[in-house]
Amino acid sequence: MLVLGGVLALSSADSATVGAAATPLRGALHIDNSDIGLLVAVNAVVAAIASVPFGVLADRIRRTTTLGLSIVLWGACMIWSATVSSFGMLLLTRLALGIATASAGPVVASMIGDWFASAERGKVWSYVLTGELLGAGVGFAVTGDIAALSWRASFVILALPAFYLAWLVLKLPEPVRGGAGIIPPGADEFPTKETIEPVAGEDVAAEAELEETDAQRVSREKGISPHTGGILTDDPAEMGLRAATRYVMSIRTNVAMIVSSALCYFYLAGIQTFGAELVHQQYGLNQALANALMLALGAGAVIGVLLGGRIGDALLRRGMLNGRLLVAAISAAMAAGCFVPALLTHHPMRALPYLVLASFGLSAQNPPLNAARLDIMPAALWGRAEGVRTFLRTSAQALAPVAFGAMSDIVFGNRHGSLHWTFLVMLLPLALASLFLFRAMASYPKDVATAAASAA
Repeated sequence: MLVLGGVLALSSADSATVGAAATPLRGALHIDNSDIGLLVAVNAVVAAIASVPFGVLADRIRRTTTLGLSIVLWGACMIWSATVSSFGMLLLTRLALGIATASAGPVVASMIGDWFASAERGKVWSYVLTGELLGAGVGFAVTGDIAALSWRASFVILALPAFYLAWLVLKLPEPVRGGAGIIPPGADEFPTKETIEPVAGEDVAAEAELEETDAQRVSREKGISPHTGGILTDDPAEMGLRAATRYVMSIRTNVAMIVSSALCYFYLAGIQTFGAELVHQQYGLNQALANALMLALGAGAVIGVLLGGRIGDALLRRGMLNGRLLVAAISAAMAAGCFVPALLTHHPMRALPYLVLASFGLSAQNPPLNAARLDIMPAALWGRAEGVRTFLRTSAQALAPVAFGAMSDIVFGNRHGSLHWTFLVMLLPLALASLFLFRAMASYPKDVATAAASAA
């Protein structure tokens, strides 16, 4: 979990570092907010496109090798970023970084599904996604402060841990596919094909693939029938990319969760890129105090991500089939509601509790959603399903910096307070995310039952 969390930390630290270093980058390269947004956006666009083929690879080839080599490429690109002398060259490095980070989403999701039992996936996702938040915190606070002295040094310092992390990933054993290698509580070693197959042969993998998840068990106990037209009769492992994508996008709950996740990450990408500058403008804080406030928000987000998955798991264990989606929907609504009073005041101490609650809600929805997504998808499609989701979600992240920067520069005139009004207007998609999740609660039970029927 620590290693997988570190993988997600890399990508978020990178985006946050660009945002935290916005002021020195503007001065050194003679660029504006729209250009800063473009630096983050091109990275996300390339990552979105590359995530689909990486999703196919996650279902077909050794995942630890794919992920480890991608991290090595990421570290090399970060060092390259520190040597550029123009905005055009920095933009080119961001394109290469997009390819390097694209493997994380599909590969990590597939490995979690194969390593951890369904009853604790929400909790596991909480721990892993904490790495994503801590990475953003490092980008804002640590490398952001370094960037105030030298933006080049901030990229180099961020690159150094990548090579050690790549070594750790390459040392991980490859998870056994289909749930046969789930790590039991208290285990002191990884289950591998060598330790499983001599005991029970091929039957173990077959039984594991037919084993119900907690959500599927609850749906069966409640007598929920599947969508007959959605039951897979062919082997999903043999499906081509087009057929797999068509099937993944035919699941109503999955589409609703993808849209909701994309809208939330859209707003989060805006915060990562322009949050430090917004805090400086809105509350009149210097760089150090602005970074300290961002760290307080990060603490709220960490608490949210740690509790969100656990609460969703607990509700499911109590027989509430929609428990994970309910936690996510309420969290998204909380985030949108709490950002409003925080953005309407210019007093930092009055805004602080609302900002902490908003960051709590923004992050608490992700672990239960990620766990719920695995319950409505056949195991052999986990990588490709996550690749499709990552493509759409990252596309929203790619659009966000450009949209936030353009609205600030063009609509509100790039004057003092323009970011404040931009963040207020952009709360609309965040509110829509909650509505999509509440609607998904109607289709989720049948989609869970359909996934169980497909496995059978």
